[in-house]
Amino acid sequence: APGTMSGSGPEAAQPSDAAEVRRQEAEQDWAAAKAFYDNLASKRPRPPKPQHAITVAVSSRALFDLVEERRIFEEQGVEKYVEYQQDNENVTLKPGPAFYFVKALEHVNARLLELYPDDEERFDIVLMTNNHAQVGVRLINSINHYGLTIERFCMTGGKSPIGYLTAYLTNLYLSADSEKVQEAIEAGIASATMFTANKDVAYSDTQLRVAFDGDAVLFSDESEQIVKEQGLDSFFEHEQLNENKPLAQGPLKGFLEDLGKLQKKFYAKNERLNCPIRTFLVTARSAASSGARVLKTLRSWGLEIDEALFLAGAPKGPILVKIRPHIFFDDQMFHIEGAQKLGTIAAHVPYGIAQKYHKSA
Repeated sequence: APGTMSGSGPEAAQPSDAAEVRRQEAEQDWAAAKAFYDNLASKRPRPPKPQHAITVAVSSRALFDLVEERRIFEEQGVEKYVEYQQDNENVTLKPGPAFYFVKALEHVNARLLELYPDDEERFDIVLMTNNHAQVGVRLINSINHYGLTIERFCMTGGKSPIGYLTAYLTNLYLSADSEKVQEAIEAGIASATMFTANKDVAYSDTQLRVAFDGDAVLFSDESEQIVKEQGLDSFFEHEQLNENKPLAQGPLKGFLEDLGKLQKKFYAKNERLNCPIRTFLVTARSAASSGARVLKTLRSWGLEIDEALFLAGAPKGPILVKIRPHIFFDDQMFHIEGAQKLGTIAAHVPYGIAQKYHKSA
């Protein structure tokens, strides 16, 4: 369900009468707003309702390169930072680590609107930033310069965005602030910390390419715990004994599910070979020793992955160079750093037992 990491897990309990009243009031508000805006002519597609959309919330430091601005904030304080942003509001910001991912999401939206002009099940990009509102003009100018369609802004003025992420029914939150990402993960929101690649590479303009690690990203960290605590031999034995028992879901399972839903919309229009979404599983698991459980888990969830790469402990960076994903999700920083060095934009998912070992290192 949107707003949580649960994907298609057990159905929630029936809502209370008060919740049902709030839902009906919200529907009435949307109907009234839609009726008003339907009378206004516009060539721009309107944002979908949050309950229909796949909402991707992106921070300003993930979307744009704000390294210099961050330095001013840390060294001179918030007032000088705001003053600098206002003085430079007509200077276009350079792309940040999530920029090309967002561009690819918008390309998928354009294709969906061609095939399903009245369907609201598409990506909705929300700029979720703790910037002050005075900085908004520069952000808007930069968004318009690049032709991005980001209509929803949430500028919290230094406050935590977590409550707003929940209110927007966020399916994925991307930020350059690891503490906020950790807070979002703990609140049950699929989240990752963005890292800029150390090399410039060309990304596909016609296909969204998303690469996922397996354990502690798509799946729970139950198997990774055995590796850390009991070693590889115990892990291999455990996985073979439990080959037909699906792994529990991890924090990004819901987002893979969302991508799969959109892929099926293209398949239904005979566009499988021309689908603008491609997904990859890039895992350190060995295929013969522990791969079957992974593939059977995906099958049990009713999910397809376009390409599965079992690396048996080999570095992920060289494989990712060939894939050229717009984003690569992993729970372990050494994989993130290896991907960065070779030009992959990586996103760290702070979830599972690997975080315990990372903090103690």
